[in-house]
Amino acid sequence: MSLSQTSAVRIASPTDGRKMAQQVAELLEQEIIDAGWPVGQVLGSESELLARLGVSRAVFREAIRVLEHHDVAYMRRGPGGGLVVRAPDSAASVRACALSLNYHDATWEQVFEARSALELRCVEAAARRIDETGIARLREVLGAEEQAQRAGEVGTHDLHVVLAEISGNPAFVLFIDVLTQLSTGGASHERTPATAAGVRTAHDKIAEAVISGDAALARHYMQVHLDEIAHWLAANDGKPGDR
Repeated sequence: MSLSQTSAVRIASPTDGRKMAQQVAELLEQEIIDAGWPVGQVLGSESELLARLGVSRAVFREAIRVLEHHDVAYMRRGPGGGLVVRAPDSAASVRACALSLNYHDATWEQVFEARSALELRCVEAAARRIDETGIARLREVLGAEEQAQRAGEVGTHDLHVVLAEISGNPAFVLFIDVLTQLSTGGASHERTPATAAGVRTAHDKIAEAVISGDAALARHYMQVHLDEIAHWLAANDGKPGDR
């Protein structure tokens, strides 16, 4: 049964101060999760969903704003339109985490400590689980990084995210993406050939160790790379370029 065919529901009156729109958004989010997050699928038109949910148009549209803010779904207008499931973007998580960490006065050292712990565990898992598809992805990302360097960039953090994907753990993918962005974005920095070569060499060594299935060596090279990033962060007030 598609999401648009789900039987009619009624939203209970808000309790504990929760807004009815939030209840509607949570219900729709749970339906999407239960359906396996079918990206691109239309949950139903506005009129269909209004009839099924039994809420006012104002409440419904506020709920849609919540879903759009959370990057869960969006309303597509016109023929064939309706509420469409979308894939979440890590940018929203980065922003939310940044605000929370700022509120708690977290330092870049603390953020980087958390990132490093995850990176080391992740690269070990990637080395143990690497397959031909993973090898191709690593070769691809290294090639893209080489092209980026030719365009004047020091490097990217794409390798770190790809390693997380290869690990097979979706939590690694999200948290490494978020923590990497939080610990490497921001200020301008000197883009020298030596800096670019250092990043490329470090990434090459990590990738080759993972491809060979040597978890201990992959962890060693990642630790060396993280130490270099930490040194760079300290010299640039915690805000170097992507690493």
